[in-house]
Amino acid sequence: MTPDPTSLPPLPPPAPARGAAWQRLRTYFLTGVVIAGPVAITTYITWWFISSVDGWVKPIIPAMYLPETHLPFAIPGFGLVVAFLMLTMLGFLTANLVGRSMLDYSERLLDRMPVVRGLYKGVKQIFETVFSQSGTSFKKVGLVQYPAKGMWSLVFISAEPKGDLAASLPGGADHVGVFLPCAPNPTTGFFFYLPRADVIEITMTPDEAAKLVMSAGLIQPEVQRRLAAIAAEGRAPAREPALAGPE
Repeated sequence: MTPDPTSLPPLPPPAPARGAAWQRLRTYFLTGVVIAGPVAITTYITWWFISSVDGWVKPIIPAMYLPETHLPFAIPGFGLVVAFLMLTMLGFLTANLVGRSMLDYSERLLDRMPVVRGLYKGVKQIFETVFSQSGTSFKKVGLVQYPAKGMWSLVFISAEPKGDLAASLPGGADHVGVFLPCAPNPTTGFFFYLPRADVIEITMTPDEAAKLVMSAGLIQPEVQRRLAAIAAEGRAPAREPALAGPE
């Protein structure tokens, strides 16, 4: 006698795979790390910078002018605000004739000190180059063949050699200075002069090149632009659909 299929007991449901549950848990954890990691590091660096500036500036401010003297709590960033105002005032004073004369007199005094003279001139030249509004350094990115022929590396194009340095370079060709950053820390690297013909300038911003170096090539410029577009769309206010007019 053949048993009726409808009278058979139902099959038990399949047991959930342990690997799938662990994979989802791992994905959720890594997603949380990706989201919280940059926020935590940025917050820590910002807090460290504000605390450092407060620690440098607050000791030179009289206690009667500090907020914690009149309030039961300290205000983070008060020293940073004071430092910003002091630097702005210093720039305003040195822009006129009296301030410029005092600055020239101070530089002449420093120029008479053998050890301090070289240190001051070097640091001043670096600051003038980095913070100059008309400078052209580190605004272009290029490719050079390094460390061997056929192997291409990203470089930041700097300035052309001047004076005796340009005259001492062999060949008489037009040279340009380049900075080759190291991965994953683009603040370290190698600086050298190359003939301009050996440097291929590319349409990539220094920010994109720095991210490419820090990520060891994982974050490509196209991915950066796509993520920036998605972020811009998310920040844009949603448009309400227009109401249909009477027919």
